[in-house]
Amino acid sequence: MKKSISLLLAVFIMLTVLSACGSNTKSEPGTGTTGEEKISGEIIFLTNRTDMIGNVYDDYAKRFKEKYPEVDVKFEAIQDYDATLKVRMNSGEFPDVVFLPTLANSEFPEYFAPLNDIEFSGDIYFSELRSHEGQMYGISSGASTVGIVYNKEAFKKAGITEIPKTYDEFLAACEQLKQAGIVPLASNFKDKWPLDVWVYDIPSLAGEASDHQNKRSETDTPYTMDNAYGKSWGIIRELYTKGYLEPDVNSTNWEQSKKDVANGNFGMYLLGNWVINQVIENGAEPDNIGFFPFPVDNSGQAKAPLNPDFFYAVNKKGNVPAAKAFIQWLIEDSGYDDFAGFIPTLKSKEPKLAQLAEFNSFNVKYFEPAQPLDIATEIQNQARLDQAATVQEFVLSDDPQAVFDKVNKSWAKARKDLGVSQ
Repeated sequence: MKKSISLLLAVFIMLTVLSACGSNTKSEPGTGTTGEEKISGEIIFLTNRTDMIGNVYDDYAKRFKEKYPEVDVKFEAIQDYDATLKVRMNSGEFPDVVFLPTLANSEFPEYFAPLNDIEFSGDIYFSELRSHEGQMYGISSGASTVGIVYNKEAFKKAGITEIPKTYDEFLAACEQLKQAGIVPLASNFKDKWPLDVWVYDIPSLAGEASDHQNKRSETDTPYTMDNAYGKSWGIIRELYTKGYLEPDVNSTNWEQSKKDVANGNFGMYLLGNWVINQVIENGAEPDNIGFFPFPVDNSGQAKAPLNPDFFYAVNKKGNVPAAKAFIQWLIEDSGYDDFAGFIPTLKSKEPKLAQLAEFNSFNVKYFEPAQPLDIATEIQNQARLDQAATVQEFVLSDDPQAVFDKVNKSWAKARKDLGVSQ
C-alpha cells in the first residue's frame, strides 16, 4: 500500500516538473525564443515611409539582428497605403507586419493575430482603440497632437509679435503673412491626406468631443453647416476664399511644401508634431521652428487632440513570433518615436521634441480619441465615403450645402441598406 502511494506521489511530482518545464514562459531578450515559439526566419514590414528605405530601415534591420540573430527583416514601402494593403489582403497574401487598414474592429480577427502577449516595459497609449472582444490587434507606432507648426523668421518678417490665441487673432496673423508676401498656411490640398486633420481633429475641437465619427451612425444627416463638420470645414473654406492657402491649391506638392516652410516661403502648417523633424530635415534650423495650438474659436482656451499614429499589426498567417518581437523592438528600442517626432507610445517615456514643450506651455486641453464604432465604419464603407475628398469638394464648391446634401443622401441610403434606419 505504501509502495503504491509512493509511486503515485513520484508520478505526480514528475508530471508537475514536466508541466512547469513546458509552460509558456517568456525568455530573456536575445535568446531567440518567446515561450515555446522560436524567433527565427524572415519577416517583411510593409510601410508607408518611403523616405526611410535604404537608410534608416537598413540600420533597424542591422540592430534588430543583433538582438535576434536568426531573424532577417525586410522592408517594403508603398504609397496609397490603405487601398493597396486591402487589395493584398483580399488576395490572401500580405506581409508579416503591417499598419492596420480602415476596417471595423470586428473584422481584425479574420486577418490579424492578437498582440496582448507582447510584454512591454510599461503601459502604452491607446491599448484599447484597436481591440475586439478583449483582444488587442493594433499597437500605435507613436502618439501625436495637431497644431500650428510655424516658421519664426516668417512671423518676424510679417511683424507678428504674439502667438495667436483666438481664431480672430489667427486670421489677423494670416493677413500679415499674406501682406509680407508669405503664403500663410500650407494645406497640401491636392495630396488630400493632409486634409484628414479637418475630418478628425478640428471637428473634435470645434465640438469639444472626440466621438463625432461614431455619432454619425445615429442620423441620416451627419454633415450639417451648424455641427462640428460644418464649423470645421467652414474654417478651411474661409482660409481658402481669403487667399491664405497656396496660390493654386490644385497643384500643391507635399515634398516641396516642407522645403517652403523650412525656408520661410510658407509661414505655417496645420499638422501633427511629427512633421516638425521633416521640416528640419529640409533645411530649417531647429530653433526657428515653433509649435502652438490651433485657435479653433475665440474662447481663448487652447485645445488639441491626442492621437495615435498608424497601428502596427501582425498577419496571423505570417511569421507571428518574429513579427511580435519586431513590434516590441520598434516600440522599446528602435528610437522611431524620436526620429518621427512622436510622443512615445510608452507612457513612461518622455518625448525629446523641444517644440512640444512650447506647445504644452499654452495649458492645452487634450481630447483623446473614442474607440470607433463598427457600425459607423460599416456605413462609411457602404456609402463609399471619402471624407477628405468631400472636404476638397466643400471648399471649392460655390454651393457647399449642396455638397452636404449629396453626401448625406449617400449616407442615408447606406444606413437603410444596412438596416440601421427604419
